[in-house]
Amino acid sequence: MGWWWIIVAAVLGLAAGSGLTLWLARRTWHGARRLAARTKGHDHLVELGQLAGGLAHEIKNPLSTINVNLQLLAEDLSRRGSEDDIRLFRRLKNVQGEADRLRSILDDFLQYAGKLELHLSPTDVRQVVDELTDFFAPQAETARVILRTPHPGEPVICDIDVNLLKQSLLNLMINAIQAMPNGGELILRVEAQKNRAVIEVIDTGPGIPPETLSRIFDVYYSTKKHGTGLGLPTARRIIRAHGGSIRVDSEPGKGTRFVISLPLTAPTKT
Repeated sequence: MGWWWIIVAAVLGLAAGSGLTLWLARRTWHGARRLAARTKGHDHLVELGQLAGGLAHEIKNPLSTINVNLQLLAEDLSRRGSEDDIRLFRRLKNVQGEADRLRSILDDFLQYAGKLELHLSPTDVRQVVDELTDFFAPQAETARVILRTPHPGEPVICDIDVNLLKQSLLNLMINAIQAMPNGGELILRVEAQKNRAVIEVIDTGPGIPPETLSRIFDVYYSTKKHGTGLGLPTARRIIRAHGGSIRVDSEPGKGTRFVISLPLTAPTKT
């Protein structure tokens, strides 16, 4: 069994370095922005982004192999009954958790840095929100959060990529749940205003302090202990790719409201 100690040691190094990986990603991103500002060369930023994306892929490949071997080792140790094996099993599970977190960091980075390819179709936004709230209901119930979805009687049709829009909204919903550890209400309101569809995601949490509110869409800015700081920037990127906009209103003690605006589908002329 001596061979698997090499694997564990390698993963321990990776897991311990997950914070270093995130730090390097942040340095890469901010360095690219400074470089573009100095040279006004878009090509430099694109090239650096491609390089960082390639590096992330190269890290993910061996990490996947390591995760598989960790799972096999955990199964092997779980069948043994000695106290030493139990201690090793617990340590191994901790290492698995850190390896998974590292993979999550890489996934978030690749998702943000990658090219967005929209598959648009005319869709009733009310239906998208209803499907998402049905999916999210068990998590909300566990968190003692009441979901409300007031909708207009008429369809609200937009040309959207359903999966990407759901991803954006889900990010906002998860953030809202995390902001209400003692329960509360989460409201997803859809309405049509002139030539725009408006989606509001409202929570009854403690609100966001002004000094944080001004930075929540900044890349790699996060107030969460294990947050990557890419969730909200990715959500905004998706909304903007649809020709839309997103803003946030919040006041300490009065909850938070995200407002998404999307262009309505123009009616077909007959």
